[in-house]
Amino acid sequence: MLAEILKPLQVSPGGGPMGQQVVSLLRDKIVTNELPPGQGLSESDLASLLGVSRQPVREALIRLAEGGLVRILPQRGTTVSRISLSQVAGGRFVRDAVERAVVRLAALDADSAAIDAMHSLIDRQEEAIRREDHRAFLEFDDALHLSFAEAMGQKSAWSTLADVKLQMDRVRYLSLPTDATPSRVLIAQHRAIVAAIARRDPDAAEEAMRQHLSEILASLPRIVQRLPDYFETVEQP
Repeated sequence: MLAEILKPLQVSPGGGPMGQQVVSLLRDKIVTNELPPGQGLSESDLASLLGVSRQPVREALIRLAEGGLVRILPQRGTTVSRISLSQVAGGRFVRDAVERAVVRLAALDADSAAIDAMHSLIDRQEEAIRREDHRAFLEFDDALHLSFAEAMGQKSAWSTLADVKLQMDRVRYLSLPTDATPSRVLIAQHRAIVAAIARRDPDAAEEAMRQHLSEILASLPRIVQRLPDYFETVEQP
């Protein structure tokens, strides 16, 4: 299985530090659940499949462990971590605080070009739905949320969320293929946020964002019930 997932991937000599490239490749596969919880990750196998030495692989696994995406157990090896429910909740909490503040500011000051760009990203999400391209849908979702921050010159506000929302992102990728969170619901919520920004209503924009980010809490129990082995119900040390 590991070979099927990783064999098409290679790091590039001109693509930056090898360790960072390995981190990015593995993080993407873990967040999208192509490397599922419990999957074993052998340093030697990864090095061979990715065409690198074991040193950058070792460095990458340490960094991924720091981010809660893998577990390194002495004498037992390394595996993809199960999804931490406490980290999902924590990531949602931080994201809620940041993004509600961001859309309030956007409703006060975002210009028409920024609002047009938001509408365009939602349109592209709808196109992704028609193609049943769940990955593209979520990539445009992230691009839209980034656009809220960029409209206020606060791109760094979104960047600060990258690590804290990793476990939340793993749940997002599990939710769409099964309609645990119907994509049409998310589209409607996005439309409501942008409509509030466009009519300069910060209270409505903040409330629409609050409702949107609460959606994961509604869908999470259904996903856990369907895939219990993917989740840590009792947090591990």
